[in-house]
Amino acid sequence: MLITKSICRQKEKITQSKLGCDRMRLIECVPNFSEGRRKEVIDAIVNEIKKVESVKLLDVESDKDHNRSVVTFIGEPEAVKEAMMNAAAKAIELIDMNKHTGEHPRIGAVDVIPFVPLYGITMAECVELAREFAKEYAERFNIPVYLYAEAALKPYRKVLANIRQGEFEALKEELGVKPERDPDFGPKKIHPTAGATVIGARDFLIAFNVNLNTNDKKIADRIARALRESTGAIKNLQALGIMIKERDIAQVSMNILNYKRTPLHLVFENVKREAQRYGVNVIGSEIIGLVPLPAVIKTVQYYLQTEIFDDKSILDLYLYPGVLKKTLVDYPLPEFVDLVASNKAVPGGGSVSALLGSLSAALASMFSGITMRGRKYGHLKEEFSELRHKADLLRGRLLELVNEDAEAFRAVLKAMKLPEGAERDKAVKEAYDKAISVPLETMEKALESLKLLKKMVEKGNPRAITDSGVGAIAAYAAMEGAALNVKINLTSISDENKVKELSEKVSKLLNEGKKLKEEILSIVDKRMTES
Repeated sequence: MLITKSICRQKEKITQSKLGCDRMRLIECVPNFSEGRRKEVIDAIVNEIKKVESVKLLDVESDKDHNRSVVTFIGEPEAVKEAMMNAAAKAIELIDMNKHTGEHPRIGAVDVIPFVPLYGITMAECVELAREFAKEYAERFNIPVYLYAEAALKPYRKVLANIRQGEFEALKEELGVKPERDPDFGPKKIHPTAGATVIGARDFLIAFNVNLNTNDKKIADRIARALRESTGAIKNLQALGIMIKERDIAQVSMNILNYKRTPLHLVFENVKREAQRYGVNVIGSEIIGLVPLPAVIKTVQYYLQTEIFDDKSILDLYLYPGVLKKTLVDYPLPEFVDLVASNKAVPGGGSVSALLGSLSAALASMFSGITMRGRKYGHLKEEFSELRHKADLLRGRLLELVNEDAEAFRAVLKAMKLPEGAERDKAVKEAYDKAISVPLETMEKALESLKLLKKMVEKGNPRAITDSGVGAIAAYAAMEGAALNVKINLTSISDENKVKELSEKVSKLLNEGKKLKEEILSIVDKRMTES
């Protein structure tokens, strides 16, 4: 099953049931439960997810040797949160970690809960959701919770393995004793039966296992050690060797954290090559959960050496309307520039202004990231991590405004073509209201980017200080461009009081933005000579 189909089906389902909204948002949740042997327990947990009508259960993978089940479901954020909380309650009720054994590392009955952005939602928004969910989860179940991946509050906890060190047994002894083991939410003591839980937000991950024709686990360990990123080998790859006792074979169990940069075929071929060093062959592989279509396409391209093969070569995709449809921000940069250069009115200045704002926020994210990596700025990591998170949220929203501005202009053109009458008047008014509100929000968000840059530029790493200056210039340019769009649309509004109110608001925003830009550039100029 390809995840693309399921996402599209879910979009259609939500639309048909009128549970959707103007801004469709879909996330994936892939909880790992520490139970892979008792079918009745697994079924009871999964049934809690099925009870929430507006989520779609995609996959359940259970492994007896790992003694673990990986469940995949998608839906809009609130529905996913509800389904996940219900499933967690059932798992906590039925799983006792004191009796749990298995090959896979784990610290709790509900071991890990990742939220993955799929459609219409940014990673930064998923981070917010994960942190909100983690707090509620810890309070409801009185279970220690650790935040990981993009939602991590402590840099070393971005890596899941760092949190799981020693597993449930070690955490049971160390929690409340060693400060570095203190959770992000919940009590500083292990739950007596459910252990602890790791919650976070991450990009799509492929769980990929390769089986070997040997029962020597040490060989799988050596292959894993030779390939995983932590030992300096393949980027975006986590790997460990385990035994599949039921089949009496060793397995290299892996997570591919970024399939776009580290494709499946690269990982598979490297496992084969390392196995040959020990006189061992690969006898099969398995993907746990679902796999994105682009990962499959890359694999087909590699092994079949196809010269022309992409998503448009997949017949099934044409059966699900909208899958192949692109929004403006889906286009590669050269194609987007070509669209702007065309003789069509969309995309126009409003979309370009929003894009400039997004680039400003992107530079703020970069500047904060460079500061956090610098040894001299360790004391700023927590503060700049939060600033970066806010910049990521801004970047995502401003990218959405690139599309929304184009849609707002199309709505005006459509309304103007209606026959004269009350219906047309109403449609025109609503269209112009939207055509004003979108660039106005672009101005507000770009101003927020300037405020973030001001906080960063005063004490951030001077090695990237000019990037913050470019960010400030881009943000103010976004404000000026968006202001023009507001003003031109105000000429179509007959309510003089409203025109006056909005004109004053635009002027106030521009004045504040100009002041911030000049202050930032002044600081940049002074700090350029710092080492």
